Amino acid sequence: MVCTGMFFNSCTEDLELAPTSIISVNSFWSTEDDAKGGLYGMYTRMRSQCYDNLFSWGGARAELLSYGLQASEGLERYFENTLDPISAGPDWKGLYTVIHDANLLLKNVPDIDFRDEKVKNETLAQAHAMRAYVYFIIARTWGGAPIVTAPSEGYDAEVIFKPRASISEVYTLIKQDIDMAISLFPDDSFSPGRSIWSRPAVNALKGDVYLWTAKTQGGGNADLQTALTALQAVKTGDVALLPAYDDVFRYSNKGNSEVLMAMHLEDLEASNMYSDLMYIRNDQIPANATQESKDLLGTGGGLNRWAPAEGFRDQFADDDSRKDATFVAMFTDDGTGPAYYASATLKYRGFVDAGSRKFLDDIILYRYADVLLMIAEAKNGLGQDPTAEMNAVRERAYGANFAGHEFVSGSQADNDDAILQERLFELSFEAKRWWDLVRFDKAFELVPSLNGRENDRYLLLFPIPITTLSLNSSLVQNPGYN
Repeated sequence: MVCTGMFFNSCTEDLELAPTSIISVNSFWSTEDDAKGGLYGMYTRMRSQCYDNLFSWGGARAELLSYGLQASEGLERYFENTLDPISAGPDWKGLYTVIHDANLLLKNVPDIDFRDEKVKNETLAQAHAMRAYVYFIIARTWGGAPIVTAPSEGYDAEVIFKPRASISEVYTLIKQDIDMAISLFPDDSFSPGRSIWSRPAVNALKGDVYLWTAKTQGGGNADLQTALTALQAVKTGDVALLPAYDDVFRYSNKGNSEVLMAMHLEDLEASNMYSDLMYIRNDQIPANATQESKDLLGTGGGLNRWAPAEGFRDQFADDDSRKDATFVAMFTDDGTGPAYYASATLKYRGFVDAGSRKFLDDIILYRYADVLLMIAEAKNGLGQDPTAEMNAVRERAYGANFAGHEFVSGSQADNDDAILQERLFELSFEAKRWWDLVRFDKAFELVPSLNGRENDRYLLLFPIPITTLSLNSSLVQNPGYN
């Protein structure tokens, strides 16, 4: 089945509900507050997809991770690239519930009277933006997929059992939704927490989409130019690189000026996000761990089911401030010299409450450094010089040690390699690396478990789970996984 039923979860207090015997779709979608409740529901369901599944789709299959201290419980299938239709990773059903939420808003909000037309347009813009972003996840993960643009409000076989549309049809819808969202936002302002879609965030999404279609769907220079124009437009908003890299991700600094769009997590409201499986719990920190590594880790927490891989860790320069903000390699010393023990991610390390670490950092979907590196990528693809953007990112990373780390433009191929590696240093564990490798066509070269498997191009997509196929007889499996 493409989508499941929808249950509204409002974040508002004291929500008054009519008796269940008289609630209907028509009676719900009658006021501005109803629209606000539907909008909250859409973001709530998308948040659960982000803290549970986004990294699995966008980062876990890359070269970032290897085995941790504890049983991996199947997580090794990602970095070993052994997914199959039975063990396929998260399916798309939860994403289609978010699409369903967006479709409900797009169908019903136009008929609701709002006190301010601007708010109405922003509501519709957010629905278009969210539907575009979710379909972008689907398209990069599985390829072609069922296109659903109307809410499933009853049993209709033609809606429920839709076949997969072509990948080009999916991208046509994504681009249409993006342009509609941009046209509906009245200005470039952000919400206080930067946790709902805005025009700068959608321009970042547009740049991301058009870079992808330029490089993987034959869009060429025309799509590269569209990407560059959209990404440059982000600069008109209130955005900037923070002086200190680590500050971007701190729980106490949510919604900072580098963030364009994030999924907001709050204590007692959301579950731990994906980094809780990449830390080290207190009882596994050895007494003879070196003080430096204990200081970096701080209070333990979570479960070390997978951990930053050695090949990934070794690529960072010691004077790159992103190194100690991204991971810790823990060493022990029994008097004979340090010995490697384990590693953990630090980027999304949450906060400590009563001696317990809670992994509730906002999950950043887009931030300004990402935009600068996408601008560099688009410029390089168009034969322009990406030096300014690359050095802006590097200067923040190296600070007083920037001399000697300056980017110097070379050939187009060399620049692409440098941009891709800079994205590794800057954006690791932000659910982007796998998709970056696919877009740059470097997955088979840079992911150890894919070395020598270059002829198995089908591996660039995920398999569709057998359980998903069993719910919709119109679906067909991705080639190579049959």
